[in-house]
Amino acid sequence: MSDATPPGIDSVNTLLILGASGDLTNRLLLPGLGSLLAAEPGRRVRVVGADIADLSEQDWAERVRSGLSGAGVPDAAAGAIVEDTRYVRADVLDADALGRLLDSVDGPTVVYFALPPRISVKVCELLERRGVAPGTRLALEKPFGTDLASAEALNAQLLKVVEENRIFRVDHFLGLSSVLNLFGVRFANRLLAPVWTSEHIEKVVIRYDEDLALEGRAGYYDRAGALVDMIQSHLLQVLAFFAMEAPQTLDAEQVRALKAQVLRATRIWADDPAASSRRARYTGGTIGERRVPDYVDEEGVDPALDTETLAEVIVEIDNERWSGTPFVLRSGKALGEAVKQIEVFFREPAHVPTGLHGTGHPDMLVLGLKPAEMLISMSVNAEGDPFELEQKDLRATLGVSRMLPYGEVLDRMLDGDPLLSIRGDVAEDCWRIVTPVLAAWRAGEVPMQDYPAGSAGPEGWGSVPARDSGA
Repeated sequence: MSDATPPGIDSVNTLLILGASGDLTNRLLLPGLGSLLAAEPGRRVRVVGADIADLSEQDWAERVRSGLSGAGVPDAAAGAIVEDTRYVRADVLDADALGRLLDSVDGPTVVYFALPPRISVKVCELLERRGVAPGTRLALEKPFGTDLASAEALNAQLLKVVEENRIFRVDHFLGLSSVLNLFGVRFANRLLAPVWTSEHIEKVVIRYDEDLALEGRAGYYDRAGALVDMIQSHLLQVLAFFAMEAPQTLDAEQVRALKAQVLRATRIWADDPAASSRRARYTGGTIGERRVPDYVDEEGVDPALDTETLAEVIVEIDNERWSGTPFVLRSGKALGEAVKQIEVFFREPAHVPTGLHGTGHPDMLVLGLKPAEMLISMSVNAEGDPFELEQKDLRATLGVSRMLPYGEVLDRMLDGDPLLSIRGDVAEDCWRIVTPVLAAWRAGEVPMQDYPAGSAGPEGWGSVPARDSGA
């Protein structure tokens, strides 16, 4: 349930950004807020930035104006934000400085941690000792811990500051219109709902291949890799939306409970992390007209970390609806084509009349994550010969979001609605699911493959290992 007054002319929310001078604020938070204000020009938000960096009030105001300007914000709304914004130079690890900062803001406040996780934990320890004003909400970026134990410790610390429904663990994938479109595709029509089971679906592939390389992110990415950066966080959330049972309403408590139910039932395919996972790293190559070096030669990369840039993990959901259907989760960088979609492979028909000659291709449903579109590929009679079958594609463009993903997330957050936030137990379950894979990789049980930048990746990926007869 929401713990804040709905936005209106008399309601002002304060967005207090800790670590405001960093890239996250400029690249994602401010444009996201701008897209929210463009969609809801009557919403009133006060932006306060805080960081140890020495920024003048004018420099900060220009950053805010620049961040909002590209999102179509009406001049009056943008001007009001810039006029009211301020920047505080403060070391948030200094208890006195943090206290003065919190005392200087009023109204319903979202404290946004645009900080490294290790710093966020220390700030939360200070907040526990000091306390926060009633109604204060905390927003944290992934990763939520670095393993299961640290995620549990982080959640325990957060709950010493505020209750769970005022903790917003941010995953901007939950603000993607293509992910939110799953609600309509799944629950608002009678065509797909009856076949959304293992009886009809043979395999599901959730794929997020990028044609971007490291792009200067070695400081974070080289210690995370594709598995933690994408699969452990984003793609498991997409899986939960895809596989969840139908909620009665889109109330946050209902939806988040059903997502949690899916992930509690999720485990590595056949309990064999070595056979059910793959990893690879890009070598030098060309993407379009860009020459990309070997990953290990990228600036800031430590070859000793043995970081993968492409990962694939096969999981299963051990419940009545999905038992026996493998879910292939794959994501990587520096690939020749950006492919960001959910691929649903249907089983062969139980019976095809003798005399019809089939195509040998399974019927498919493809749900695009970027862009938001839907493709149904199904067997029909071929043109010219009614006894031959061929695949025909039906395409549709799905609803485009009224705002950027960070705008959708901020919209709910400012209203105190955690629908698009990750619950604490879900964050822990995501680590539980991938922990056996990380252990197998560290033990050398899964070899590191390589692929040239600009290629489709190593051959043979996507295949599902046969189950042991005793599994």
